[in-house]
Amino acid sequence: MNEIVRRIALPLHLAGLVSVAAVGVSFLHQDIAHAPLHWVLLSVFALCTVGQHGWPEYSARRIAVVLLEVACALGLAWLAPRQGTAPVLLVMVVAQLSMLWPPRVVLVVALLLDAALYVVLRANGFTNAGLIVAVYLGFQGFAALIGYYARTAWKARDALALVNADLLATRALLADSARDAERLRVARELHDVAGHKLTAMKLNLRALAGDPALAERSEVRIAQQLSSELLDDIRQVVQALRDTRGLDLQTALRALAAPMPRPALQLSIAQDATVTDPALAETLLRIVQEALTNAARHADADTLFVQLTREGDALLLQIEDDGQRSVRLREGNGLSGMRERIAAAHGHLELDTNPRGALRIAARIPA
Repeated sequence: MNEIVRRIALPLHLAGLVSVAAVGVSFLHQDIAHAPLHWVLLSVFALCTVGQHGWPEYSARRIAVVLLEVACALGLAWLAPRQGTAPVLLVMVVAQLSMLWPPRVVLVVALLLDAALYVVLRANGFTNAGLIVAVYLGFQGFAALIGYYARTAWKARDALALVNADLLATRALLADSARDAERLRVARELHDVAGHKLTAMKLNLRALAGDPALAERSEVRIAQQLSSELLDDIRQVVQALRDTRGLDLQTALRALAAPMPRPALQLSIAQDATVTDPALAETLLRIVQEALTNAARHADADTLFVQLTREGDALLLQIEDDGQRSVRLREGNGLSGMRERIAAAHGHLELDTNPRGALRIAARIPA
């Protein structure tokens, strides 16, 4: 129920439903034959307008819904030609298509719709059918332009959001890499400078303790003990600084997926699956990024499951979405680029689909 309300509350859907309601009001003031059929067609059109939100642009079910919308609009134009309001629904169809498909495709579809509308009007005795169609063609052109510019703005916004997420993810990896480099530098300085001088001091104290005149002095024994303990402490600090936990892949991956409304990222990284090499971390980041894009564009997936584990001296990255693919898996530029990245890291990639048609990715990379 909440999902239905959320869809209806979208500005474009509200505008569309108001237009449908206006067409329905025009039917109330006329004595129209087959009135129940009019309301059925109008209701089906309204449901199609709201129901197709979030579907892939060229999916079979979306095309089927658009065809059903066209059939309802032309059916109403045939049943109630004298009201002159049913062709408004065709304007809505063209506006919807302009936000999904390229302008050339929309132009062809609009011309076909207007040709069908001309036939309907001529069959109902309109001698000026051409003029009426021309008027609605102007409305369709105006709506198509608005939809096209809205689509362009949305794409630019989404592209900017993805670039920003990419930068945030890369910045997170670079920050981790810089912190690791700084820890390593401090560890080397402690080992080379403080450790060296403490070792020299310990040797000198041992020599003093060998002097019969100083052997019994408690101060010498205490200084020896403190120097030994301090040297052990510095060695422990150096070792702790060298024992890095690896780069924070989880934060980087979540930043990468944050701007995408779907699919959601479900991430599982094993504790021993640490990555200290920035180049390898970048490879894993790009693989998940491509998987997110594929799941959104081609599978209509709601969730992308990513699991990173360690198997011996290699990392195993397993990715699967919950979408469906109606066509056979074919490697495009994205999957080919993914395979090239893994090959450059001396890894191995396997692509497959589950019985539902969802894409499975398994990558094994030495690390």
